[in-house]
Amino acid sequence: MKVLISGGGTGGHIYPGLAIAKAIEERYEGAEILFVGTEIGLESDIIPKSGYKLKTIKVSGLPRKVSFKLVKSVLESGLGFIQAKRIIKSFKPNIVIGTGGYVCGPVVLAASLKKVPTLIHEQNVYPGITNKLLARFVDKVALSNIDAKKYFCSPQKVELTGNPIRGEILTKDKAESYKDLNLDKDRKVILAFGGSRGAKSINESLLYLYPQIRNSNLQLLHITGKEGFDEVKDKALELGINIEDQGNIKVKPYLYKMSAALKVADLVISRAGATALAEITACGIPSILIPYPYAAENHQEHNARSLEKKGAAKVILDKDLTGEGLSSIVNMILEDEKKLLQMSKTSKDLGQPHAIDNLIALVEELVSYEL
Repeated sequence: MKVLISGGGTGGHIYPGLAIAKAIEERYEGAEILFVGTEIGLESDIIPKSGYKLKTIKVSGLPRKVSFKLVKSVLESGLGFIQAKRIIKSFKPNIVIGTGGYVCGPVVLAASLKKVPTLIHEQNVYPGITNKLLARFVDKVALSNIDAKKYFCSPQKVELTGNPIRGEILTKDKAESYKDLNLDKDRKVILAFGGSRGAKSINESLLYLYPQIRNSNLQLLHITGKEGFDEVKDKALELGINIEDQGNIKVKPYLYKMSAALKVADLVISRAGATALAEITACGIPSILIPYPYAAENHQEHNARSLEKKGAAKVILDKDLTGEGLSSIVNMILEDEKKLLQMSKTSKDLGQPHAIDNLIALVEELVSYEL
């Protein structure tokens, strides 16, 4: 079994590919996995550190306007296509999988034209331009959210699989998680984070909640991001709150035990990246989503609105985010037990905890003709 996986630029495109690679290795003894990315994307660091081979090609995203950059990008993409053809010819994969980002464009296209089985995975509700273009050529399109189906021109190719999540998120013991995080199992837990680097607007709004939470029966686990931790710590002191000894407000720059945090959270406040939402819904957690306003094609707002429309989340746009507004929504959700339970159920119904099994089933369907 030889599998070529291409995707990159952001972790949201890379980690699903790694999940697929790991699952294939577990099911096919002696499977060979090769990743194709660029030298400048995050994949150049993450993939080798994960123990996989990475080949790089020259390619860049297409600007939306006619310019010298557009000409340069087209030329680079042409070179990338030639390089991709050579890699495919040399590696001879049974299947080529694209997980998003412009790097997978020439790779998946080259494979399709060589009649190699192809599959693309779209993590977001609003697909990236690369995947929308590739959908015309590939054999299967795997979706994390069924709302994305309307954006593809070949609906007969589309399958809802979900977005792969870390296995420990499903297997982590809840009682053990409370102990790991030094949290009280008899108090509701609010988990707030803005991504690996944090989010200044989210941090500032959460500070408004600190005095309210300190004097309540709630617990807050606030992940600030490494860049925002010192500022939050100093501003909390101005409010008379020492986060190092405030029992029901726990503030960390980064959390390695995120699986434990998701296991005990009664409400999540976060951005709306596809991976985060896949994990939140797999755990059945209601959420307040603040989409990252500069995400490509505003895909985070599309992700967030999809959950809000179904009743699993409330959305606050970053430009509208205030401490008062956030506090009001937190109270509205947590003080209404019936609403909290309904949001939890809806979130759980939207979750796809077996996404990786669904994806591997698609892979096996396509390669059965080849093996």
